[in-house]
Amino acid sequence: MLLHLLLLLLLLLLPLLLLLLLLLLLLLLLLLLLLLLLLLLLLLLLLLLLLLLLLLLLLLLLLLLLHLLLLLIIIIIIIIIIIIIIIIIIIIIIIIILLLLLLQLLLLLLLLLQLLLLLLLLLLLMLLLLLLLLLLLLLLLLLLLLLLLLLLLLLLLLLQQLLLLLLLLLLQLLLLLLLLLLLLLLLLLLLLQLLLLLLLLLLLLLLLLLLLLLLLLLLLLLLLLLLLLLLLLLLLLLLLLLLVLLVLLVLLVLLLVLLLLLLILLLLLLLLLLLLLLLLLLLQQQLLLLLLLLLLLMLLLLLLLLLILLLLLLLLLLLLLLLLLVLLLLLLLLQLLLLLHQLLILLLPQMLLLLLLLLLLLQLLLLLQQLLLLLFLVVLVLLLQCYCYYYIF
Repeated sequence: MLLHLLLLLLLLLLPLLLLLLLLLLLLLLLLLLLLLLLLLLLLLLLLLLLLLLLLLLLLLLLLLLLHLLLLLIIIIIIIIIIIIIIIIIIIIIIIIILLLLLLQLLLLLLLLLQLLLLLLLLLLLMLLLLLLLLLLLLLLLLLLLLLLLLLLLLLLLLLQQLLLLLLLLLLQLLLLLLLLLLLLLLLLLLLLQLLLLLLLLLLLLLLLLLLLLLLLLLLLLLLLLLLLLLLLLLLLLLLLLLLVLLVLLVLLVLLLVLLLLLLILLLLLLLLLLLLLLLLLLLQQQLLLLLLLLLLLMLLLLLLLLLILLLLLLLLLLLLLLLLLVLLLLLLLLQLLLLLHQLLILLLPQMLLLLLLLLLLLQLLLLLQQLLLLLFLVVLVLLLQCYCYYYIF
C-alpha cells in the first residue's frame, strides 16, 4: 500500500521534476550565452585598446615629425638670414671700394684741372707781355712819327728847295710804317692762334667735366657726393663763362686785325697819294704849300689811327685782366674742392666704422629674434605634446 502510494507520488512529482530540469537547462543556457557575450565584449574592448594604442603611436610619430619639420624650418630660416647678411655685407664692401676709387679719380681730375688752369694762367701772362710789348712799340712809333713831323716842318721851313727829297724820305718812312704794321698784324694773328688753341683746351676741359658729371651721376651712392656734384656744376658754369670771355677776346682780336688791315689800306692810299704828289711836283714846281698841308693831314690821320689802336689794345688788356681774375676764382674753387675731397677722405673711415657697428648691431638683433622665435616654437611644441598626452590619457 505504501509502495503504491510512493509510486503514485512519484508519478505525480515527475512532471514537476521534469519542469525543474528544463528550467535548470534553460538557466544553464542563459549563463552560457551571458558568458559568450562577456567574452565578446572583452574581445571588443581589447580591440579598442589596441586601436587606441596604434592611434597614440601614430600621433606620437606625427608629433615627432612635426617637431623635426619645425626644427628643419628654423635651421633653413637661420641659414637664409645668414646668407642674406653675408650678401649685404659683401655689397656694402663693394660699394665702399667703389666710393674710394671714385674719390681717388675725383682727386686726379681736380689735380688735372688745376694744372690746366695754371697753364692757362701762364698763357695769359705771356699774352699780356706780348700786348705790353706791342703797346711800347706803338708808343715808340708815335714818338718817331711826331719827331719826323717836326723834322719835316723844320726842313720845309729851312730848305724849301729840298721838297722832293723830303717826299722821298716820307715815302720811306711810310714804307717802314707799313712794314711795322705788317709785323703787328702777324703778331695779332699769332695771338689769335694762341687764343684758338686756348679755346680748344677749354672745350676739352669742358668735355672732361661733362664726363666726370656723368660718372658721378652714375655712381652717386651717398649723399655726400651731391655736394661734389653741385661744386662741379658751379665749376662748369665758371668754365662756360670763361669760354664766353675767350670768344669775346677772339672777336676783339679779329676786330683789331680788321682795323690793322684798314690802316694798311689807308697807308697804301697815302703812299699812292704821295706818289701822285711827287709826280706833280716833278711836273710842276709850284705845289710846296699844298704838299705840306697834305703831308700834315696824312700824319694826323695816322696819329688818330694809332691812338684808336692803342685804345683797342687797352681794352684787350682789360679783358685779359678780367680773364685772369676768372681763372684765379677757378683756382680758388679747385682748392676748395681739394679741401673738401681731403675732408671726405678723413671722414670716410669714421663713417665706415659707424656703418660696420650698425651692421653688427643689426646682426645681433636678427640673432636675438631668431633665438626668440626658436624658443617660442619649442614652447609651442611642448604645449602641443602636453595637450595630446592629456587628451589621450
